[in-house]
Amino acid sequence: MTQTLFIDGKEIEYADEPNILEVIRKAGMNVPTFCYRPDLTSFGACRMCVVEIEGRGIQSSCTMPPEPGLKISLNTEKTRRIRKTVLELLLASHDRECLTCERSGTCELQKYAEEYGIKQIRYPSETEHLPADTSNPSLVRDPNKCILCGACVRACEEFQGHAVLGFANRGSKTVVQPFRGEELSNVDCIYCGQCFAVCPTGALTVNSDIEKVWDKITDPAQKVVVHMAPSVRVAIGEIFGLKPGENSIGKLTAALRKIGFDMVFDTNFSADLTIMEEGTELLERLKSGENLPIFTSCCPAWVKYMEQAHPDMLNHLSTAKSPMSMLSPVLKALIPERLGINSENLTVVAIMPCTAKKFEASREQLKTNGIPDTDYVLTTQELGRMIRSAGIDFAALQEEEEDRPFGEYSGAGTIFGASGGVAEAAARTAYELATGETLQNVDMKEIRGVTNRSKTIELNFKDKKIKIRVVSTIKEAEKALREVKEGKADFQMLEVMACPGGCINGGGQPKSCNDCSIKVERAAGLYKEDKELPVRKSHENPAIKALYADFLGKPGSHKAHELLHTTYSDKLKDSYKDL
Repeated sequence: MTQTLFIDGKEIEYADEPNILEVIRKAGMNVPTFCYRPDLTSFGACRMCVVEIEGRGIQSSCTMPPEPGLKISLNTEKTRRIRKTVLELLLASHDRECLTCERSGTCELQKYAEEYGIKQIRYPSETEHLPADTSNPSLVRDPNKCILCGACVRACEEFQGHAVLGFANRGSKTVVQPFRGEELSNVDCIYCGQCFAVCPTGALTVNSDIEKVWDKITDPAQKVVVHMAPSVRVAIGEIFGLKPGENSIGKLTAALRKIGFDMVFDTNFSADLTIMEEGTELLERLKSGENLPIFTSCCPAWVKYMEQAHPDMLNHLSTAKSPMSMLSPVLKALIPERLGINSENLTVVAIMPCTAKKFEASREQLKTNGIPDTDYVLTTQELGRMIRSAGIDFAALQEEEEDRPFGEYSGAGTIFGASGGVAEAAARTAYELATGETLQNVDMKEIRGVTNRSKTIELNFKDKKIKIRVVSTIKEAEKALREVKEGKADFQMLEVMACPGGCINGGGQPKSCNDCSIKVERAAGLYKEDKELPVRKSHENPAIKALYADFLGKPGSHKAHELLHTTYSDKLKDSYKDL
């Protein structure tokens, strides 16, 4: 039922908005905020979103629910004075080296300081300068740029059920840090990057490999090849003013060539390859009845979580590598011969939506003779900066096609980027391999959607029915794991993506934390491409068929296991070695 209140004298309707701030935004207006994120609980810490309500004075709009007849003023003398004072206090204790900050130009503190005309800071700073944490390959934590909004703390707890970050000390000594001030590499961080995704400043940033990649591109002795994940194509355009969900794969390919990459491939190809291996593995486990349910293994944050929290269940994880870690060794095995170069002169770069992929590339199991199969991982945001620094007008680019054969993919490979996509792609292939029949309806809408709630689909595999469960966020995955441990699980496959909504909302994507509809549009972009492609099942991709015929043999073969499968480690056991 809709009701009304008044904002700056104008009558505004509202229905189920949880707070006044959402009503303000729905009405096409806004007030600044640092701590509020619509998919996290309201915190009311920053006091930037204050409004003045007749008869009630100054109120925090993100924590107060709407009521009929309220008369709200957004920009009174009091509210503007409070916001300016908050900004000055934050800036007084903030590391203001904006020109060298990763977030310069996208920092919310910088943005509001400019909007509110902060020209001088009246308050002295007594804040001690603390060292930045650069201990891991995925994220950098700089406490000197933290404004104590708590968004990262809530993201870690509410999405992942973790408490990697928390508040410590009191008063002016208050900081956000891991337990006992440890580095992120020494705690149970899974590097999903959701803390970075909600951070309004440069307190949490990506551990960038941009300069290392430029060094390889400008080295005449190096051949540098690149491949990019499904969800990058529906998000990269946002950095250059295109709509969320717009498929920019043609422009992206052209931009990568202009930057200087020698060959441009698509991780969608190896998503199809993953399905061939993982689908075959699923059918083998269904036949033997062992190690069921099978857990997907594409998400490195999920894999790391399993290794450190549930090592007793590692046998449930598929041994298939992720698409990134499948394509990179295939390229390193085939490209040197095709180009007539030495293997040490080949560099493989992956463009990923995910900060945890940087950690994945560093795993010992994903190295050959001590050299990473994927030399460097760039997030979507990092690639955006490279394109800008190269002086490329992305929106004006003419579309180009990727290099073959590793740029050829099916619709099943495309939907890997959305929650439910891996399960749907696997089901399309596993059904036909198991039954020998054609799957008439390949659109499994029951397991689509970007909410964190679990979804289930049931398929008839001739003589048996199988259920597939889909979850996103580790918090939801933990519920499914509990069912398995208690013997209550009625599903045979579990797809897990650590980021809410899947890779489309990965920690390395353009920030979307203030608009939940963006991840819906990105997912829609992937499903649209799937619908439009002539091939929609992984096992029907002609390039995949040729790779098996000419090089790998068959799914699950000895050669396939050498290149496309991996092992896992008991990190919980390792953590107790020195006790």
